Amino acid sequence: MDKPKMIKENLCLSEEEILVKYQEKLPRVIDIIIENCNEEKCNRHVDYEPIPSKESVINIVNKFFEIIYPGYFNAEKLDPVNMNYQLGQSVNQLFTALSSQVISSIRHDCYRYNLSCRECSEEGYEIALKVLEEIPSLRNMLAMDIQAAYEGDPAANSYDEIIFSYPGIFAITVYRVANLLYKLNVPLLPRIMTEYAHSHTGIDIHPGAKIGEQFAIDHGTGVVIGETTTIGRNVRLYQGVTLGALSLPRNAGNELRNQKRHPDIEDEVIIYSGATILGGETVIGARSVIGGNVWLTESVPPDTKVMIEKPRLVYKNGSEVKHESKKTIQSRT
Repeated sequence: MDKPKMIKENLCLSEEEILVKYQEKLPRVIDIIIENCNEEKCNRHVDYEPIPSKESVINIVNKFFEIIYPGYFNAEKLDPVNMNYQLGQSVNQLFTALSSQVISSIRHDCYRYNLSCRECSEEGYEIALKVLEEIPSLRNMLAMDIQAAYEGDPAANSYDEIIFSYPGIFAITVYRVANLLYKLNVPLLPRIMTEYAHSHTGIDIHPGAKIGEQFAIDHGTGVVIGETTTIGRNVRLYQGVTLGALSLPRNAGNELRNQKRHPDIEDEVIIYSGATILGGETVIGARSVIGGNVWLTESVPPDTKVMIEKPRLVYKNGSEVKHESKKTIQSRT
């Protein structure tokens, strides 16, 4: 009866000895990793000043949702009796968290790029306060975005459904907050915010884009809106739309940075799924409709419909191949 127990104990001892043998090699590996940190190609931030925290920025985004849409995203019930207290507390928490991250991002740039002093603490508090003062205007703008989503989507049953569940409204809300910070020259934070929305929804909106009121993104997955894009009022995009730059040569980042690279979309334009519109000189005129899967690198006048020709369907039955005629296609539609 004792023999199996003996074998097990010997086996466990053997495994322990193997582990110790490899642990003894760890100090050499640790030295290599640490030494590599001093090489130029190691992207590192080792400093006494804290770098902005991605996790904190995501918490700030969530706090904005609590305040912009009172009662929708609060952890506790919001009622007429406790609203002033709860909302006041949320605003105070947001001010503290946002100003801290703004200060960290400004200070990070100052130290990393040897910039002249911006009095980052005072500037951080000032920026955080300016952003909070814009919340009523943000709500008004987003109310028009929600209305546009509702009026353009027969599958939407209520504004509540849109606020709670539509990825387009989530991405647009984050964009409008990030755009405020972008216009106030806050580094890092706007991109962290919109890339969080990108990872959450599949919708990639650069915080530098200029987007008018009543903006709607239906479904949304795969939408890309570049930094220098300008979008007018009452524009609707469907999934897979790209508003991007023309093909860039290698190492073009420094040459084309801060230059107009993305298209302008004028008022009341509809762009259907899979359309790609490229180039800084490309303008889509007001009230135009761009069909699905269209590829555009040149401007379109107002009141224009652009679509690709209907493809001819091919049916295979064994070795026999039949091409569907245009007449058949028309009769089916």
